[in-house]
Amino acid sequence: MDMKGSRRLLKLKQILFAETDEDHELSMREIMNKLNLAFGSSVTFDSRAIRRDLDVLDEEGFEIITNRGVYGKTLYSHQHRLFETYQLRLMVDALLSARFITEMEKKALIQKLKNLTSKHIAKTLPDPIMLNQSANMDYSLIKINIDRAHDAISSNRVLAYQYGKYNLEKEFVFNRDGSIYKVEPYALIWQNDFYYLIGKFLLTGEFRHYRLDRMRHVKVTDEKFRKEDLDITKYVDQTFHMFAGEEHWIKIRFQHDLLNVMLDRFGLDADIKKLDGEHLLLTTKAKLSPGLVSWILRWGHKAKVLSPEWLTKEVKKEIKLMQALY
Repeated sequence: MDMKGSRRLLKLKQILFAETDEDHELSMREIMNKLNLAFGSSVTFDSRAIRRDLDVLDEEGFEIITNRGVYGKTLYSHQHRLFETYQLRLMVDALLSARFITEMEKKALIQKLKNLTSKHIAKTLPDPIMLNQSANMDYSLIKINIDRAHDAISSNRVLAYQYGKYNLEKEFVFNRDGSIYKVEPYALIWQNDFYYLIGKFLLTGEFRHYRLDRMRHVKVTDEKFRKEDLDITKYVDQTFHMFAGEEHWIKIRFQHDLLNVMLDRFGLDADIKKLDGEHLLLTTKAKLSPGLVSWILRWGHKAKVLSPEWLTKEVKKEIKLMQALY
């Protein structure tokens, strides 16, 4: 194929990808007009050559759909996409909900996602400017930390960094007098609007988690390590959720309008029975912890612990402390 034919084939592929989908098709005349816009009106195109290009694209896996329009006009489109529209929307929404990503970076990332579909579908995806979300000043630092943590996890190399937090004057202060943390990294997770590194702190041999936005001067060392068996899901449940502590059977009486709250937390298999016209009874296993107490108190008078007695006393204790504040 000559250079002119190669350029025409590439431009034809770009036009069909960007301009067509399940709801948008192009006639041969419309395709030729768009090629003229790309190459200039002085360049002429033969419809027979374009049809051969369409056959080549189809044979090479870039599927071309042919339909009959009004008056028997032949219409062409490319409808296959790497991501379904709902999948793109999920990714866009995840980006928009990430507080640490700046507006500028959100806009750039979403534009890249939009380039994975037709321009018609892309227009239906939300614009980050409309949401007017605040940005985290440490985002440029977080990007570097993500890359280095990912590299260390994939290559089984120890990470070294300083770690700290902000004081009352909003100044960043290093923990342990600025000493270097050496950690065997196991996983990066997204929890509660922040990225966390899960790994073994070599000084104590304990598994811990660290917020990436609080890590400084991160370096991937040459020191290799062999990963132990660590259940990341279990670690997250016990550390970030209310399920840390010793597991016991609990009974909670709650009002009907909290049914979906209970199902969201304990799953569709949760043992829930009707008590009366207003209340339901939840019987389940849960790990007793301050997190569980806080979660129960969130629902105020709508939820009451019936057993075990230890949990009832802890809830009462917290209520008395709250009353003392007011």
